[in-house]
Amino acid sequence: MFGNLQIDLAPAVPWPVIAALGALALLVVLLGLWRRARGTGWRALAAIGLLGALANPSIVREERNYLDDVAVIVVDESASQKIGDRTQQAAAALAEAEKRIRALPHVELRVVRAGSDSTASGGGGTHLFEALARAIGDVPARRIAGAVFISDGQVHDVPATLKDLGFNAPVHLLLTGQPDEIDRRLTISKAPTYGLVDNEVAMTVRVDDQPPAPVGATAKVTVMQDGSPKDTLDLPIGVDNEIKVHLDHPGPTLVELQVESRDKELSLVNNQAVAVINGVRDRLRVLLVSGEPHAGERTWRNILKSDPAVDLVHFTILRPPEKQDGTPINELSLIAFPIRELFEVKLNQFDLIIFDRYRRRGVLPRAYFENIVHYVENGGALLDAAGVSLGGPLGLYQSPLGDVLPGEPTGEITERGYRPQVTEVGRKHPVTADLPGGGAKPTWGRWFRIVQATVKRGNTLMSGPDDEPLLILDRYGKGRVAQLLSDQIWLWSRGYEGGGPQAELLRRIAHWLMKEPELEEEDLRATVIDNRLEITRRSLGENPKTVEVTTPGGEKSTVPLTDAGDGKATGVMPAPESGLYRVSDGAHKAFAASGDLNPIELADLRSTGDVMKPIVDATDGGIVRLATDGVPDIRRVRAGRDTAGRGWIGLRSNEDYVVTGVDQSPLLPALIVLLLGLGATMLAWRREGR
Repeated sequence: MFGNLQIDLAPAVPWPVIAALGALALLVVLLGLWRRARGTGWRALAAIGLLGALANPSIVREERNYLDDVAVIVVDESASQKIGDRTQQAAAALAEAEKRIRALPHVELRVVRAGSDSTASGGGGTHLFEALARAIGDVPARRIAGAVFISDGQVHDVPATLKDLGFNAPVHLLLTGQPDEIDRRLTISKAPTYGLVDNEVAMTVRVDDQPPAPVGATAKVTVMQDGSPKDTLDLPIGVDNEIKVHLDHPGPTLVELQVESRDKELSLVNNQAVAVINGVRDRLRVLLVSGEPHAGERTWRNILKSDPAVDLVHFTILRPPEKQDGTPINELSLIAFPIRELFEVKLNQFDLIIFDRYRRRGVLPRAYFENIVHYVENGGALLDAAGVSLGGPLGLYQSPLGDVLPGEPTGEITERGYRPQVTEVGRKHPVTADLPGGGAKPTWGRWFRIVQATVKRGNTLMSGPDDEPLLILDRYGKGRVAQLLSDQIWLWSRGYEGGGPQAELLRRIAHWLMKEPELEEEDLRATVIDNRLEITRRSLGENPKTVEVTTPGGEKSTVPLTDAGDGKATGVMPAPESGLYRVSDGAHKAFAASGDLNPIELADLRSTGDVMKPIVDATDGGIVRLATDGVPDIRRVRAGRDTAGRGWIGLRSNEDYVVTGVDQSPLLPALIVLLLGLGATMLAWRREGR
């Protein structure tokens, strides 16, 4: 083929016949040469002409439409490109490179802006080659003239081989940033997802200096939990360090680490790292003390025993000290109540203490009630399920626990049928909000007894007849107290008049007492769903009108809250960035994670050509630092030529085309071939006849 011309063969007879005739002609010519016969040359010429005619050659000329080559400029717009003057360098380089490429003939230019963490598949990192592949997905590989990347070189999807790249054309890097940049980074290489409350968890952290710090150098690292400083550590640089964090509450704990900066540091954005550790309780220990056997005793036991996360210690006082029936002690099968072990030695090991229809009959000395008061003040939980004795002289209120209990009994007992009602405050409180069967007219069954009391403090969530308080929750010191002023919740468990949600109610009360975050009545929560930050503020009073949101990039904005009823207010804002969003209403704080909290994009902020160098070298491309060399000249180069040099980079000229038409002309017209063959034969005869 010569350019758009080529010779095409369309034999008049099958090729085997032509091959046989050719062999016969060759044999005749060889025989003539051996015998030195005259006219052999003319016979050979005649044979060639006739065989050529049988081959029927023709000249084919293609009408071609040459296609433009495709060049791509990929502009890095990731977070690291916002450091220093890299954004300005990239903008200036893009404008100049675009102008120079558009001036080249037969080149189609495509500009791709990519690298944002929120668009990278797999989450995190700068994905420029993925964006390049999408940009040229409709272009055959043979039309690619080359790709020019404008980036700091921190690219996390660099193809390992040319096959992975998908085309064989030069890849060039115009490198933003400055040479000899200095940076320090803090990384969390290992952190647990869960940990036990009131225990320590270990994390592995590392501080790295670039360029490396001298051996033995240290840096100060500040440890913060849920926004409050906890510790300051001197950690060696360049090695893994183990630190321990104490989890003091259930639910998520935000652990923030921040390392001091160094001189002339490139950026402080990677001087901090964040981990979220969920605190879980290891087998909640509950002490249930029943003052006497009664119909509702098994309700408490069944509910607490059905929870596999609860270790229940249950004692029922079957034989109080005043009971004397003449039975010898050695014949009794009762277990002695281990009061000293429970209320002095091991009291602080319990997460919750429940008194069920308990009356003071000399079983517990006054000193042990005082121990329980101190237990609550220091963070313990107490639940009193009152019996008829509460209002009498033997009730718990007449003990030191009277200072702890939020309801003061009047001494009166109301005994008539009523349906427990959720109060206005109760409809806002997560313990009683949305209880099955609740509402303005509850559908659950009736109770028939309530201890009348005056509320001293706390929140009344449920009421009985004549709006008498039925369920009161209160905080006392560092602990919590609940008071249920009736002993007839067991009627719901028996299904009386349809029963009621006794299991759910008692579970919520117990978990609120043990400070489960989901049941906090004054709470601020935030979550990121589908790139939207959703905020929920719960309060028993009036919710704030706005909250302040701090984005992962440090920008602050105010988000209005809309009243959603039942003590809730909600707000929404876009959340396109990956990282940690912080929400505050002044009194409460919340955080929500979107994507990777410690993105790989911020692991190394220095500009470098080392990451892309393998693929640049494999495609014969070039790396140019804009800060020192400026924007290089851009040329078209033919296939097989160098595609980069000092001060210039090249785009390959592929000369790809599509055929729009074909013109075919016979190379050996039949009449001419016949005349030439006959003429050569006659000349051979004439020569032979001499």
